[in-house]
Amino acid sequence: VPHKQDIILPGESSDDMRKVQRREKNRIAAQKSRQRQTQKADTLHLESEDLERQNAALRREIKQLTEEMKHFSTMLNSHETHCSILHTQPPAPSEVLYTPVPFPQAHISSPIFQH
Repeated sequence: VPHKQDIILPGESSDDMRKVQRREKNRIAAQKSRQRQTQKADTLHLESEDLERQNAALRREIKQLTEEMKHFSTMLNSHETHCSILHTQPPAPSEVLYTPVPFPQAHISSPIFQH
């Protein structure tokens, strides 16, 4: 809807016509700019809501993992007081017998490794 000052009357100069055209072009550009600004604000709002949901989910996970860690710590402490392995002296290195275990090397002799 043209504004009162934008209505061109017969006999107006070309300068006046250019002013009206420039004003109309500016009005359209401002309207588009406001639309882009609104769209950007809407997008940021949606992103913010998504991040809030992710944050809440991560906080729930932290709480669950903390409870799980407390449970396992309690179990470990309970086990340590009764563990016979922790309360015995380890054997001296000279008493430990090492049995060589052959390492299966089939993968090295595989045809794909042959040159």
